[in-house]
Amino acid sequence: MIVIDRMTIGSPPAGFSFARTGQGPEGKWSVVADPTAKAGRAIEQQSTDRTDYRFPLAIHESFSAKDLIMQVRFKPIAGRIDQAGGIVVRLADANNYYVARANALEHNVRFYRVVAGRRQQLGTSNIRVTSNEWHVLALRAEGRRFTVSYDGAVLFEVTDDTFKNSGGVALWTKADSVTRFDQVTVTALP
Repeated sequence: MIVIDRMTIGSPPAGFSFARTGQGPEGKWSVVADPTAKAGRAIEQQSTDRTDYRFPLAIHESFSAKDLIMQVRFKPIAGRIDQAGGIVVRLADANNYYVARANALEHNVRFYRVVAGRRQQLGTSNIRVTSNEWHVLALRAEGRRFTVSYDGAVLFEVTDDTFKNSGGVALWTKADSVTRFDQVTVTALP
C-alpha cells in the first residue's frame, strides 16, 4: 500500500515522479486534505489544462512487476472536458503502457493499451461513475489476461500481449480532470 497519511499536505506525493502522455503541460500533483479519504488526505491531480489529448501520470518510483493487482479508491472532482481517473500497469515509459480508467462525464470504464503515445481501446463497460464520490477501480494483470473491476464487481476481461515484460505502475488522469486518489494498493502475483 502506498502510505498517503505520511505524505505532506501541499507537496507533491513522495515516492512518485511525474510525466505526461500526449500534448500540453504535465499535470500538477499534490497531497490534499480530504476528510472523506481514509487517512484524511489524498493525492490530487490539480491542473485544469483543457488540452484534450493530455494524460498526466504520477509514476510510483519503486515498483515494477509483470503480474499484479493494482487497486485505487478515486474521486472525480471537476473537469469540463473530462472527469477521469485511472491506473497504469506495465509502464515502460510515458508513451507505452496499459491503463484502466473510469470517466464520470462519459459514464464508462475502459481499458487501453498506449503504444508510442497512441491509445487503443481493448475493453469497455458503460456504468454509472458519479462525481464527488469515492469509487474503487482495480486491474489484475496476469500473463496475457487483464481483468477490470469497478466498485467490487468484475466488468470485463481482455487478452493482449503487447507489453510482455515487467513495468512500472502509475496514477492517470485526462485533460482537465481534477481527480483524487486514496488507498492505492499494488500486489505482485507469484
